[in-house]
Amino acid sequence: MSRRPPPPTTVPLLPVRARLGSKPLQDVTEADIEALIDWMLTEGRRRGGKPGTGLGVRSVRLTLGRLRTALNVAVRRQLVVHNVAAFVTIPRAAAKADAETRTQRKPRAQEEVKTFLTGIAGERLHAPCLLSLMGLRPAEVCGLRWSDVDFEAGTIAAGENTRTLVDGEIEEKEAKPAAGKRGLLMPATAAKALKAFQTLQKKEGLKAGDVYVDSGYVLVDELGQPQRTDWFRRRVYELMAKVGVRKVRPYDARYACLTYLAGAGVPDVVLAAWAGHADGGTLAKRVYVHPDSSHLKVAAEHLESGLFG
Repeated sequence: MSRRPPPPTTVPLLPVRARLGSKPLQDVTEADIEALIDWMLTEGRRRGGKPGTGLGVRSVRLTLGRLRTALNVAVRRQLVVHNVAAFVTIPRAAAKADAETRTQRKPRAQEEVKTFLTGIAGERLHAPCLLSLMGLRPAEVCGLRWSDVDFEAGTIAAGENTRTLVDGEIEEKEAKPAAGKRGLLMPATAAKALKAFQTLQKKEGLKAGDVYVDSGYVLVDELGQPQRTDWFRRRVYELMAKVGVRKVRPYDARYACLTYLAGAGVPDVVLAAWAGHADGGTLAKRVYVHPDSSHLKVAAEHLESGLFG
């Protein structure tokens, strides 16, 4: 059973409520905020991954920024004397480790993607994997319904619904920014794979009989039960091992998609629209696009032909 999610603007402050919610505002100290940051980095995760593990530095920074803003309002309203979060920062060691991890994280190169797709062409989850490589977030793949797929128009209504695990419960919600809800044109291969997957599910339903659940979701198991991001992640890892390709997070398929599109010369504004961003491409270029040696080779060839040659 799914539950109603909290308003998007309050989500970054949920760790504050969980850790400091029982303490009067006037009694909160700078040491409390520092302890909050340490807790978030080590065991503060409650959604989007394994509960009890550390949150990423980017998420912690977002929470700290929202908390500073809220406390500034409290100062203006004379609820507190000063902002105890004003000079709290992310520990240098954590920030450095996060930067190194991001540098080492390499999404699949074009040839790796092709090898993986060739290897899973006959697998049951071929179509959902293609959705990931179209840039859909894992929660968007899990939340996609067949009613969101228009085979006649050749489009997918991505971001209309997401489905993930939060505090042991299924949470479903729409995309947070309006730009997150976007209509994507389906490549012919993806459309063909989705049609085959829909046909397979109908056969599975006939075979299972009354125990089959006609949930309306695209990503379901053999009995029609809609699945969560952790289930999808485990199945994708199994496929990676079977094909013999490098193990990367399912979310990294989004990085691979946007890196490829950027390298192919897709304009920033189109890149942002495809990703579901409202900033015209800034976030995609800053976070998601990871040029590899093949992109650098193209740059060298342009220099040779246009400038040096």
